[in-house]
Amino acid sequence: MTQTINALSEISARYQAAFVDIWGCVHNGLRAHDAAVAALRDFRAEGGKVVLVTNSPRPRSGVEVQLQEFGVPEDCWDSIATSGDSARAAMFRGVVGQKVWFMGQDHDKRFFDPLHVIEDPLEIMQVPLEEAEGIVCAGPFDVLEDPAEMRPQFLYAKQKSLKLLCANPDIVVDRGDQREWCAGALAQLYTEMGGESLYFGKPHPPIYDLARRRLMALGVDVPDSAILAIGDGPQTDISGGMGEDLDTLFISGGLAAVETKTDQKPDPAALKAYLVREQIAPTFAIGHLR
Repeated sequence: MTQTINALSEISARYQAAFVDIWGCVHNGLRAHDAAVAALRDFRAEGGKVVLVTNSPRPRSGVEVQLQEFGVPEDCWDSIATSGDSARAAMFRGVVGQKVWFMGQDHDKRFFDPLHVIEDPLEIMQVPLEEAEGIVCAGPFDVLEDPAEMRPQFLYAKQKSLKLLCANPDIVVDRGDQREWCAGALAQLYTEMGGESLYFGKPHPPIYDLARRRLMALGVDVPDSAILAIGDGPQTDISGGMGEDLDTLFISGGLAAVETKTDQKPDPAALKAYLVREQIAPTFAIGHLR
């Protein structure tokens, strides 16, 4: 049974490391959540390690810049694992071919920056859909446009048996009060239409492997029983953590704030109904990370 808590400090002594989602937990897409920053600082002061695990299609360096822009200080985290880096490694190994059709916005094009940890990387070329051997999807061209608008292009791609590499499995994120579509919504549509989508972020194993490597690079060997996965995405953060046999802390005041009737804490009945509907069983729940 999920235990509702009021602060991370109530359970932090049980864990040596935390895999923490960023968007919706540490910031809202515009500015940092001060209480979350303080909670992670306290966890690190007790000796805990914080690895930010994000479905951002950006490389780690790009996420670091974004964190600075949103006012998230460097002293509340130790390392970062991004869906983008996990997916980029696969792309440079050729999982969707050499000639790719790119979906995303201009700021997403850093996805194609060299990744020096891959031996003999494939030289990737961006081409029109008609010339492509595969699709690289970092997100929609327009984050407010219904993903269904891409059906004609996806029908053509499916007929050519193109694989779609999804650099961000999130379906939506909230930027302040504005909900935006993510690459995961496009990959979901392509799969529903009969195409093949490849995922590298939460809830899929590759990003957790990367997060563990980031943890090892900090000079610590932490057993899974001492890692807490924290996030507001039921089918990404929580399902992913459960799939990795990690304890999980569900932030109900993020994507599910309305459904769980969360102000400072979730309504118990609404939270229970939501967890049943989403078929998840987090170890703990909290209104907001603090």
